Amino acid sequence: MKYIKTIIFLVLTLSIAACSGATATPEATQIPTVVADSAIVTEGRLEPIHYAELALNASGLVSEVLVSAGDQVAAGDVIARLESSQAQSLENAQIKAAQDLTSAYQEVRDTQYKFDNFDIPRDFKNMTPTEALKVTLEKLNAARADFEPYKNINDRNLQLTQAEKNGQVYQNTAKIYKKKLDDAWSDYRRAIQWMELESNLNAAQTRLAQAQKDYDALNDPKFAADTAGIRAALANAEVRAPFGGVVTDLNIKVGEFAASGQKVVTIADTSHWVVKTTDLTEIDVVNIKEGQSAVVKLDALPNVELNGNVLSVAQNYSKLQGDVVYEVTVLLTEIDPSMRWGMTAEVTFSK
Repeated sequence: MKYIKTIIFLVLTLSIAACSGATATPEATQIPTVVADSAIVTEGRLEPIHYAELALNASGLVSEVLVSAGDQVAAGDVIARLESSQAQSLENAQIKAAQDLTSAYQEVRDTQYKFDNFDIPRDFKNMTPTEALKVTLEKLNAARADFEPYKNINDRNLQLTQAEKNGQVYQNTAKIYKKKLDDAWSDYRRAIQWMELESNLNAAQTRLAQAQKDYDALNDPKFAADTAGIRAALANAEVRAPFGGVVTDLNIKVGEFAASGQKVVTIADTSHWVVKTTDLTEIDVVNIKEGQSAVVKLDALPNVELNGNVLSVAQNYSKLQGDVVYEVTVLLTEIDPSMRWGMTAEVTFSK
């Protein structure tokens, strides 16, 4: 039995060795290096590059509505008109602006004449009205202090004081200080008059500048956007387009009463579009620069890629579900006719 066991052990040992020798050593498989994606991806909203929500500057009944939602309008086009005793049309505003401008010129002429013909005391030579007022006030305060001990003495009791003191020193000193005080008051009043004339002239010139600005804005043939605010405020019986674009929202009807400050129309310039990010974090925003390229995909148009560039990076922040986020505006350099205001977008920035 012992022999048989030994033979069996040797056979098993040789078999295992043979099997081990026949097995080939496997070659090591090389694992590819994973490269981290350096792109920054965020969400945003599609908007026209320029839009305005227009409100009324007067209250009244709506007498005309000249456009519909979806219409194209040019800068200066009338959108609606009001009937109100407190409002005026563009034409009436232009007439009043011309009258105000004429009056302003006359006021400047009159105040300039008075200022130029003011008899400036020799003591004010080489001074401005402000400097003269300061100097005369200092002299007045000094003269009042000097006369303080004598303020209860008049011409009559000066004689009594002279008799009591058997001399003229006290009397003469009081008279000298009184004379200096009177002169100081006179100079101070003249300085005030001079400064008042200058102030009147400055105010008249300011009113003239505003009258000229109002007149120019109301008579601007191009209806430029930078003059639209003045036109809207002065020609407040009308709502006019401040720039060319599309009427995207209209909330005004003929016969309705419209209140001042009520938003009645939205106009958008859809010739260019932007995407404004909504969830770009503080960690990623430091890697975004103005002019940086970006690729935009709209959820509604998943097979369309639109190129753009960073137009601006917000300096202030907002909070989104507890995170600090910054708004980045991307100006699209490509447009798809299916784009609509408010569409959700995915924005990819390359580092």
